[in-house]
Amino acid sequence: MYEEFSTIERWTGGSVHCVYQCIMLAIATRHADAVDVKFLVNGRSVWIALALPAWAEHQKQTGNVITDPLAVEIAGHYLRSILENGEESGRDLYTLSTAETLQHLDEVLKDAGVLAR
Repeated sequence: MYEEFSTIERWTGGSVHCVYQCIMLAIATRHADAVDVKFLVNGRSVWIALALPAWAEHQKQTGNVITDPLAVEIAGHYLRSILENGEESGRDLYTLSTAETLQHLDEVLKDAGVLAR
């Protein structure tokens, strides 16, 4: 759903095309407790940092794991929401809290017709 998508940016009304590029554990690259997901947004690199503690919290609550493809969906959902709500400010890195990561996970599962946590 969110590996590659197009949407309309709220303030400009322009079409925005987003394409997933890569995923990496930020502990190694930024010494952060996060999973970084990179998208190209009209060709510009944008990283979405998902809070790594969300993985443990989700597994504790549901017994299920957040897979890499699911992490891409969570990050893509967040990216789409900030574009459509006019909250994308041109930064190259957006950081989500554990609660925000889990909230977007729930919304992705709901969109996919899977019962949320």
